[in-house]
Amino acid sequence: MRVICVCLGNICRSPAAEGVLRTLAPDWTVASAGTGGWHVGDPPYGPMQKAALTKGYDLSGLRAAQFSDSDFHKYDLILAMDGQNLADIENLRPDGADTPVQLFADQDVPDPYYTRDFEGVLTMIEFAARRLIDRHALRYS
Repeated sequence: MRVICVCLGNICRSPAAEGVLRTLAPDWTVASAGTGGWHVGDPPYGPMQKAALTKGYDLSGLRAAQFSDSDFHKYDLILAMDGQNLADIENLRPDGADTPVQLFADQDVPDPYYTRDFEGVLTMIEFAARRLIDRHALRYS
């Protein structure tokens, strides 16, 4: 399974989701990106790295990338962190690309860059990641 997690800037939610999924589903290929490109090459936001590390997820080696239409051909599933990201991703969908795009969680994952609730967002991401893994394990068993 090849998945990409997508948020706005790729410095908080999507790298956290990438780190969690890489740990919980080590047989998956997982990446992350942002719909915006202003942080390309930057590491995840310091407070998010710190919160992730306290839960055992090391995000320090990750670097922000920008989502592009070519990602529809590289991944089996595209996971948006909120409804606006999902709409922005769909606006980039090339003709003929049928890669599914869905929300990462059952609801929008709030951006902790603004809410400052890094631990709460990580807990939400962990819960959603486990559900996602369970759903896909059932689908392929």
